[in-house]
Amino acid sequence: MIKAESFIQDCVRVIGAPFCRGDSYAVFCIDCLDGMKQLPRAVFDLTITSPPYNIGKEYERPLPLREYVEWCQKWMTEVHCLTRSQGAFWLNVGYVSLPEKAKAVPLPYLLWDKCPFFLIQEVVWNYGAGVAARSFLSPRNEKFLWFVKDPAHYTFNLDEIRDPDVKYPLQKKNGKLRCNTIGKNPSDVWQIAKVTSGTDRASPERAPHPAQFPLDLVERIVKGFSNRGDAILDPFLGSGSTAEACIRQGRVVIGFEIRRDYCAFVAKRLKRAFEETKSMLFELS
Repeated sequence: MIKAESFIQDCVRVIGAPFCRGDSYAVFCIDCLDGMKQLPRAVFDLTITSPPYNIGKEYERPLPLREYVEWCQKWMTEVHCLTRSQGAFWLNVGYVSLPEKAKAVPLPYLLWDKCPFFLIQEVVWNYGAGVAARSFLSPRNEKFLWFVKDPAHYTFNLDEIRDPDVKYPLQKKNGKLRCNTIGKNPSDVWQIAKVTSGTDRASPERAPHPAQFPLDLVERIVKGFSNRGDAILDPFLGSGSTAEACIRQGRVVIGFEIRRDYCAFVAKRLKRAFEETKSMLFELS
């Protein structure tokens, strides 16, 4: 377990003044490549992030596909350099279209081998709400790629993320329960509701960001693939869901976000989360 306050101070010392900070978090309003290059090597236990998908959202400028993949390779290589020997990297990506070639190419097909990490597996995030399609099947999933630095030694807290919804919890074999009493392995398909928007249908946690992680989703990753007191990184912080999950689960987090309006929202969000969990966070100081 790292010393949260000193870790944050060390990051501020090399990067400069953050947009906002607390005892266990700091958010920097700069390009993540510029920020990551200034940090000491091998200091993070886990990175969770979702970069722009190169599809023209309000926060991105689409690039030719080759340039986009090269850009991803650059920042993913930086993430690898910043990751401890037993650390991990969880990457969320969706789909991209190729004119005259394909309507929806899963980005994992293009990015999975573009960094030095070892790929453990792909996790499918399945949700109910989404774009309603007429001429093709309605998209209802995105992908996570679970990478580790050392395939023989990495954090996997299965008991922290077991699914208690077991169909036959009392089933026995040779007089012993067949199921773990905590719950079952959640598998590589996660059914977690998406953060929705719109009149009379917006999720309570809806933020002013068009591509927002549900807190339930990112908390599962934080709990399952890091330990209390670990240092977490999100190079594309966006609405701040990763940072809030880290605060609520007793981790230390550094985030980069290039847009000041998102940073302003995140500052209020994290201050509220910190106040609500202050007693828990004293253990990290």
